[in-house]
Amino acid sequence: MTIEIKNLTKIYGEQKALDNVSLSIGEGEIVGLLGPNGAGKSTMMKIITCFIPPTQGEVKVCGYDIFNEPMKVRSSIGYLPEQNPLYLEMYVREFLTFVAGIHNIDNKVKKERVDMMIEKVGLTKEVNKKIGMLSKGYRQRVGIAQAMIHNPKVLILDEPTTGLDPNQLVEIRELVKQLGQEKTVLLSTHIMQEVEAVCKRVIIINNGRLVADDSIEHLAKGQSLETIFRKITIE
Repeated sequence: MTIEIKNLTKIYGEQKALDNVSLSIGEGEIVGLLGPNGAGKSTMMKIITCFIPPTQGEVKVCGYDIFNEPMKVRSSIGYLPEQNPLYLEMYVREFLTFVAGIHNIDNKVKKERVDMMIEKVGLTKEVNKKIGMLSKGYRQRVGIAQAMIHNPKVLILDEPTTGLDPNQLVEIRELVKQLGQEKTVLLSTHIMQEVEAVCKRVIIINNGRLVADDSIEHLAKGQSLETIFRKITIE
């Protein structure tokens, strides 16, 4: 399994952001992590990516333990948080080259890798602009490019289409589907249509608890995913 989570719990003060969650994600899956705001989605992603520690439980990514081998976990993951971490005064190519340097990509292949990411995410026409001049959709493309620059096996995207207009939304969804042909993708959202458009499997979290984990087809059984989601999150 690419991601293995066992009995994961995270407590802030008296609040359980995650409550004894266990799941696994196999290689090459595009999985939608669905839940209302405050359900625990971002907390789970931050634990998987070693940004914050769990209160208890185990997490492994590509066989590496988040406690014992955090640097190997980080090198295996490309992460786009909900707040896209961009330097707006830098040019697109300049920023991606900078990120490639952070990942210690050899200078002999750095330019080739940056050029590859620019083409893959559709930034060729915008490459000579400062990031601050880009639309929200193109900024998200830059964010995805920086997450992919070191060729990780796992791609974790936290609300990647928030704030996009309809055209940008469709473009980013198609890009995620393309990336899913090469990587394991965990996509967080609270939008049912997002999961239906991109994912084949859905994990639903509510109040920090895992309440559903199945293929969209099997979970819905003739009902819309939105109807299922409403029933589960109300209960």
